[in-house]
Amino acid sequence: MNPVFSLPVRVYYEDTDAGGVVYHANYLRFMERARSEWLTHLGLEHADLARDHALLFVVRSALLDFLRPARLADRLTVDLRIVQMRRSSMVFAQHVLREDECLCRGEVVIVAVGASTFKPCGIPAAVQHLLGPWLPAVPTE
Repeated sequence: MNPVFSLPVRVYYEDTDAGGVVYHANYLRFMERARSEWLTHLGLEHADLARDHALLFVVRSALLDFLRPARLADRLTVDLRIVQMRRSSMVFAQHVLREDECLCRGEVVIVAVGASTFKPCGIPAAVQHLLGPWLPAVPTE
């Protein structure tokens, strides 16, 4: 199995609704933050991708399953792993956990687009090289 990147997140008051429960849309924010920090971990900043490769990564789709509520002051872990990569897109499996309990799981499809055109484009070889260790193993027969 390919590696998993994990980001610790603490739930703040601003993340919750009137009942002290994390508002559903904030799980997407937590997942976005984890993907951004993962790129930084790889040495790729969004601004650098736009400037050096005329490339942006944008969300094409997100499917979330809300399993249990997160609450004010919880300490969470948001993880990600790439489950599929194509010429211009990646599919991420992401989880929001409290200790070992999965609170929310998601599948997020990210597409590489031209920074000026917003049309899908191939992920450059230099970027693919940095992503390589994070890709799923290709089964051998």
